[in-house]
Amino acid sequence: MKGDKIILGITQGDINGISYEVIIKSLLDNRIFDFCIPVIYGSPKIASYHRKALNIENFSFNTIRLADEAILRRANIINCTDDNARVELGKISQAAGEASYKALEAACSDMAAGKIDALVTGPVNKMNIQSDRFNFPGHTEFLASRFKAEGVLMLMINDLMRVGVVTTHLPIIKIPEYITMDAILEKLHILNRSLQIDFMISSPRIAVLGLNPHAGDEGLLGSEETDIIKPALELAKTEKIMAFGPFPADGFFGAGTYRQFDAVLAMYHDQGMIPFKALTVDGGVNYTAGLPVVRTSPAHGTAYELAGKNEASPESFRKAIYLACDIFKNRSSYSEMSRNPLSSVDLSEL
Repeated sequence: MKGDKIILGITQGDINGISYEVIIKSLLDNRIFDFCIPVIYGSPKIASYHRKALNIENFSFNTIRLADEAILRRANIINCTDDNARVELGKISQAAGEASYKALEAACSDMAAGKIDALVTGPVNKMNIQSDRFNFPGHTEFLASRFKAEGVLMLMINDLMRVGVVTTHLPIIKIPEYITMDAILEKLHILNRSLQIDFMISSPRIAVLGLNPHAGDEGLLGSEETDIIKPALELAKTEKIMAFGPFPADGFFGAGTYRQFDAVLAMYHDQGMIPFKALTVDGGVNYTAGLPVVRTSPAHGTAYELAGKNEASPESFRKAIYLACDIFKNRSSYSEMSRNPLSSVDLSEL
């Protein structure tokens, strides 16, 4: 930090998508500079291309060589992309994938060195970023490996709910074999601790969804609920985790039951993401719980179809910035309370 300002790393994402558009539009809100110092990992040349393509005149980047050189109340940018990289709006290209990776790796190196406090990642294309240096389904798995996290949880957050998933990027046919008691318990532990520390909820209530339609109908439509999920929840309760369910996913979201809980744990990606995104117009944020560092991203992708049209909403990216800063501050407060023997907070319950 510099004074009371968080140094916030931002990766450029896919240079052919809407990433620079939502970054620039987010940073046009000067209130952001009141609590953080943005450092974009990307390319001044490519950033200028997007600014001109979008006809945004009242904005400029401050080019720096190192994160240490970042200055207050400016959008700082570090060049970590080949100057010959070509922008092809709305297209998938190998050059864009390489640029995505270089920005991500540079930001992660600075975060590991303590030069930035938190990270917001711009959306990437999961295909063109693949290489011998990036062989992961997405950011979540890469960051878990990069920062040697024992377990992580993809947690989607909006104004209505927080939704985590036991399995992330798997083909549907493979999902049942990954739904185990150990997997459910691991995700519940990560989610419970994140709610307590990252979101400052002392006694979180977690809803757990079933795997099958109607949560299995007592074994009629599948046995995972009775054989795996319910026993996992009983064990979680003995470990002071308030987890409830399993709930049938359709009725749970349809009836608005999610409002009664601090978070929801879904069994697989689409089970949690479809209702989450259906109920979120623009403001969803993807947070990687369980990492030793703070990382958020917007809940949308590269949106190639909108690239260069000045039609992309910055709401999700702006909220990703706010959330990253909030979680960093919450973690700092928790660490301070842990060190303070006079704290009135009963940390034994956390």
